[in-house]
Amino acid sequence: MALANLAVAFPALDAAERRRIGRRSFHHLGVLFVELAASLVHPLERTLGALSLEGLEHLKGVMAAGGRALILTAHLGNWELLAAAHRLTGYPLAIVVRPLDSAPLNALADRLRRKSGVELIDKRGALRPVLRALADGRMVAILLDQNAARHESVFVPFFGRAASTSKSLAVLAVRTGTPVVPIFIRREGRRHRVMVHPPLVPPAVNDAERAVVELTMRCTAAIETAVMQAPEQWLWMHNRWRTRPAAEATP
Repeated sequence: MALANLAVAFPALDAAERRRIGRRSFHHLGVLFVELAASLVHPLERTLGALSLEGLEHLKGVMAAGGRALILTAHLGNWELLAAAHRLTGYPLAIVVRPLDSAPLNALADRLRRKSGVELIDKRGALRPVLRALADGRMVAILLDQNAARHESVFVPFFGRAASTSKSLAVLAVRTGTPVVPIFIRREGRRHRVMVHPPLVPPAVNDAERAVVELTMRCTAAIETAVMQAPEQWLWMHNRWRTRPAAEATP
């Protein structure tokens, strides 16, 4: 699966180079689990000490103007450490999560997330809790880089191929007028760099459906750019292009 996805994303690379990126992505995932285990037993201050934050002025501008923000992120770098990184911003955070299929792993992930003081919002029935979190002046983070079911998605380009992408973040942004702030994390040796990017303002169009598609496209493009900068730190083993447009004759 990882090699097939890499062939879609990087057709110009030879097979050996794609295999190298694929192997490094599995190595990255192994290191990620070790880091998370360490984060559970060490004081939170030690975890925060391994993080650097850049671009905070973008987030401060959004929070000063409207008192709330939707955070766009992805399964890139050690994404679980973003739960701790919010402590460096000074703003409270809520994360929309889907429970993991493994109950023990889900319990560990919840422990780590709650250790840093974030609010966890179950993806199922998330609308009201998300709106309440925004009204309370929180940042609300959504990971937007995984295959989405057809009934909850729009198809937008990702590495040149149509990808079924959740429209939830764009719908929230368009309906509430809340800016979307892309934030990604990348491992650099033993440290992690958290990068806050300029906000994606909801499109100023009268057609809400068109605005949702356009904003989802911008969000996906931001994720693609971030992945391009550290391809070995993305989750290539996920079947990102599994759901296909109805017009396609074959999967």
